[in-house]
Amino acid sequence: MFKHIARILVGLTFVFSGFVKGIDPWGSAYKFTDYFNAFQMPWLTSLAFALGILLAAAEFFLGVAFIFNFFIRITSWLMLAFMLFFTGLTFVLALTNPVTDCGCFGDALVITNWQTFYKNIVLLALAVFVFIQRKNFQSKNGPLLSIAFSGMTMVVYFYLVAYSYNHLPIIDFSPYKVGVNIPKAMSIPEGAPKAIYENNFIYKNLKTGEEKKFTEANYPWKDTLNWKFVKAEDAVLIQKGYTPPIHDFRIETPEGEDIKDFFLYDEKYTFIVIASNLQKTDKEGIKKAASLAVAAKAKGYNFIALTSTSPDSFEAFKAETGANFDFFNTDEIVLKTIVRSNPGMIVLKKGTILRKYHFNDIPKPEELDSLFE
Repeated sequence: MFKHIARILVGLTFVFSGFVKGIDPWGSAYKFTDYFNAFQMPWLTSLAFALGILLAAAEFFLGVAFIFNFFIRITSWLMLAFMLFFTGLTFVLALTNPVTDCGCFGDALVITNWQTFYKNIVLLALAVFVFIQRKNFQSKNGPLLSIAFSGMTMVVYFYLVAYSYNHLPIIDFSPYKVGVNIPKAMSIPEGAPKAIYENNFIYKNLKTGEEKKFTEANYPWKDTLNWKFVKAEDAVLIQKGYTPPIHDFRIETPEGEDIKDFFLYDEKYTFIVIASNLQKTDKEGIKKAASLAVAAKAKGYNFIALTSTSPDSFEAFKAETGANFDFFNTDEIVLKTIVRSNPGMIVLKKGTILRKYHFNDIPKPEELDSLFE
């Protein structure tokens, strides 16, 4: 009985991990890019998207194979090799902490590197048990049913991955999902825990010449006859405080002024084109947005674009694409978090996200009146 519980638990974990990463292919690619940059391997970033898809698909397949008892004698070898490799890798990540979030469950479940390692220890133990018992797994309904269920599940999975790539993730786990009020998501609740830091000070003993480290609780600032202040060390974070879901959203003018409140508290509809990098953005998508902008601005709506690209290139880009709206700056990581599309679009009213669009789905001007019915 326990062998089947172990098999299904491992399978469900892998299906969940592969699913949430698979339906957010660009999110997986961004996480691989983070790792490559952290390990000083930027030349591999061109492979990030393909590797993200491959890893998610491999996890999902192994999970499906375990759930449907699909050739366990073979797939248990693959699962064991997979867990041995990633348990070792996550141990290294926990020790070195190159990125704070492992990304093993995408944006659906954010856990620390140490939590990831402990999770992998449990999964490795279960995978080892299934591997030892691999010859004792028999499919009561025969291998054909197992093959059929596994095959159909993988077909549906790849359809959802393709759909999420050409549109937006079918489930939005980001802090900028539809229905979120950005100002509220940026606020810190009353009574929320605050960050605690430890300040250390170096003092020199005037009699012995010895330097000694003190904390705020015991530093000898009054004993000027015996001690002389040398320097203060950088504060050390002892306990993290509350971090709001959205904490780094800005809309900056070319002069560096943050004007986000002008749009976040406006009672009119605000259309925001998200173009994380103008050099890589889909020009046809920008042209679609430009057509919609004419109709939106005619109704008095706000219509702007956010990008991380330098303001020096705004005018040339607008001339090339016909973009008839103002461009402002926002951090590139924030923009990639807001919408998995370059360009994409969100629609706000009083700071609440009402709509999100991939550039393939940007509404036509004649559809504007029906958007808010």
